[in-house]
Amino acid sequence: MLRHKLIHPQITSVLASAGHHSSVLIADGNYPAASKRGPRAELISLNLMPGVPTCNQVLEALLSAIPIEAIQTMQTETSGPYALDGDPPVWDDYRQTIRDAKLDVQLEPIDKWAFYEAVSTPDHVLTIQTADQQRYANILLTIGVRMD
Repeated sequence: MLRHKLIHPQITSVLASAGHHSSVLIADGNYPAASKRGPRAELISLNLMPGVPTCNQVLEALLSAIPIEAIQTMQTETSGPYALDGDPPVWDDYRQTIRDAKLDVQLEPIDKWAFYEAVSTPDHVLTIQTADQQRYANILLTIGVRMD
């Protein structure tokens, strides 16, 4: 029996075969997961209905199961229809979840196109598509090293 919160068999299988520097994308409901992913990345769709599950719920499960050394988000736009004046509210949720997991990792916003490039590398092993409808909820995790 598993001792962490993550119990999804496919996700657990992919993570078990991943290694240091592999990346996992938790994608929101608007992310083009079918076309923006690494050449070997598996796509697991958890999008049940609008808003269920959220990216933060998936983040909580993953942080209970694997070591993380970096977390990148898609930088917000400053003009146009998707512009925000500050950080999206979902980022505060992520910061709290990261603190609750007792990790010393900060969110690193990167340009939208750089984010797509980071997801398109051979190191990208998994995309988990959620139904999160919050803007800028995509989050890219880099797997670290188990130290225990």
